[in-house]
This record gives sequence, structure tokens and C-alpha cells, in this order.
Amino acid sequence: MSVDLSKLVVRRRLSLDELNGRRVAIDAYNAIYQFLSIIRQPDGTPLMDSDGRVTSHLSGLFYRTIELVEHGIAPVYVFDGIPSMLKQKTIEARMRRRDEAYAQWQEARAAGNAEAARIGAQASTRITRDVVESAERLLTLMGIPSIAAPSEGEAQASRMCSDGIVYAVASQDYDTLLFGAPVIVRNLSFSGRRKLPRKDVYISVEPELVNLGETLSTLGVTHRQLVYIGIMLGTDFNAGIKGIGPKTALKIAMASDSIESMVAQVKAKSGSDFELDPNDVLALFEKPEVNEVSASALDELFRQRPDRDGIIKFMCGDHGFSADRVEKFADRLVGRLGSARQSGIGDWMK
Repeated sequence: MSVDLSKLVVRRRLSLDELNGRRVAIDAYNAIYQFLSIIRQPDGTPLMDSDGRVTSHLSGLFYRTIELVEHGIAPVYVFDGIPSMLKQKTIEARMRRRDEAYAQWQEARAAGNAEAARIGAQASTRITRDVVESAERLLTLMGIPSIAAPSEGEAQASRMCSDGIVYAVASQDYDTLLFGAPVIVRNLSFSGRRKLPRKDVYISVEPELVNLGETLSTLGVTHRQLVYIGIMLGTDFNAGIKGIGPKTALKIAMASDSIESMVAQVKAKSGSDFELDPNDVLALFEKPEVNEVSASALDELFRQRPDRDGIIKFMCGDHGFSADRVEKFADRLVGRLGSARQSGIGDWMK
């Protein structure tokens, strides 16, 4: 589970128009997971084509990405590579939870409990190889850049942001801050009206901007000390320490001038040891495995043009989407990207 820094970070509401003319690296797996979780039938069944292939993510990617482009945003999707060995236990635990959730979903469907079925279905969401490959194919047809990371997608996106070749990283995970992204945008992929689980209550989910520098300044910690906080609370790569919450973690981090000092204070406070060596987790965040992406290489990716006919064949012919709606949005995408990239506007977007 991603680290929960929600009570510590400095964030503010963000209008999509504020990102006009900006390049944003989107954590692809994070966005796809949200689409697969949210875009479902009332009983939790995902959208599928006539061959039984899941298409919820294609719907989300296609329509939401076009909305972003029409706000003048230049998205580049960053896909995960081979997970870090430290993440193996997290992956195994997620698989167990999803298997349990799937069983609960089927039981709820059989009992006619639509609300419980939808909750179980969302919790059982999986990103398969077919889902990833179809997402990459669609983005290529749309003329939207995508990049394959050697390991963690959010680490790669964070490096691109800290290198200044994109303005922000779009992700729900606060781990992105621990990887050093100067600016992150949350709720970019699924802002709008959403129903709260198990309640007949709807809320408005709006994009948020989180600034790393402002957060560090407000908390009075260094970036390394923020990583200490993450390690104490628990990240995608390590379990946190039971009984240590955000306030206590912040206090310990502020008093720690080394990771050894942090570990000693945690032991004195909780009587517990870390499951993994905190030095390994620190090294992963400070020196993650990433590829160097040059500004010129990214410029070249942004010169891609959308393939209108290819989009329609893929979405409608291959996956059964409504031709009228897909054609309408494909025309909007071509109209927006075609003219912008022909005139070189994409080159100045940062």
C-alpha cells in the first residue's frame, strides 16, 4: 500500500486550465487501475467486448485523455517495468486481497446485493498483460506518448519531473513525493462526482496539486527525513511500524540526523524492529532504477499524430464501442492535436 502522507502534505485545489501548456507524466498503472475500478456495471462487472475482453480501461483512457488534451494538457503515460524485489511481499499481499475480494463479489452478486458486489468488484481489480498491451496500443493510435520504465513507473515519472522535462507527475500515490517529484497532481484521471462506498452519498472529487518544496518547508524537514517518515508509516516497499502515526513519525524524523538515529528512536518508542532493512528502502527511493530521458527525445514523442481510422477500427471494430461517439471524440482529438503539432506548439509545452 502506498504511504499515507495525506495529513502532512501541503496541497490545494487545482483547475485543469492551470495545466494549460504543461506536460504531465501520468503514472499509467495508477490511472488504469482507477479506470478499471470505477468504470463498471451496477453489479461490479467491468465493461467487456463481445469476446469477453475487459474494456473499462480503454473507455477511461480514451475519453479522459481527450478531455485533458482539450484543456491544453500534454500527457505522457509512464508504464511500470519489472517491480523491485522489495515490492514482492506487497504484490503477494495484494493478490491475496484481490482473490478474497473476488470471492466476496461473486457471493454478493449471487445474493443480489448490488452495493456489496460493486465494492467487492472494485477491490478485486487486476491489471493484466492484455490490459497493459491494449492500453499501450490505444495511446499509440491516439498519438499520445508513452514510456516504459525499467522498474517503478512513478520513479521514472518523478525523475522526468525533477529533470524539468515535464511539469508534474499525476498519481494518487504519495510515494511519488518520496521519489523526489517536485510537483504531483492527484485526482487527474478520475475527478468528478463519486459515490462513497456503503453510503448513499456523493462527493465531488477535484484535482489537487501537491508541491514537494512547500511541504518540506512547512513540515521543517529535508527530503531524506520525509523518506524516513514514509518508511515509518509504510510504503509500497515496506511495512510500517504499528502504533506510529503521521504526527509521531514527523517528530521522530525531525529529531533524526541519520537513518540509524531514526531506527533507534523507533525501537525506543515502539519496541519494534523494521521488517526490512530501512537502508534498502531509503536507497530505493533515493537511487531508483530509471532511464535517462532527454528533452529532445520527449519532444520527438510529442510530435506523434493521431491515427483517426486506426482509433475507430481498434475501439469500434475490435472492441465494440459505439461508432458515433468514438468518431466524434476522435475528430476532436485530431482537430486539437493535429493542428497543434503541425504548427509546432507541442515543442514548447513543458
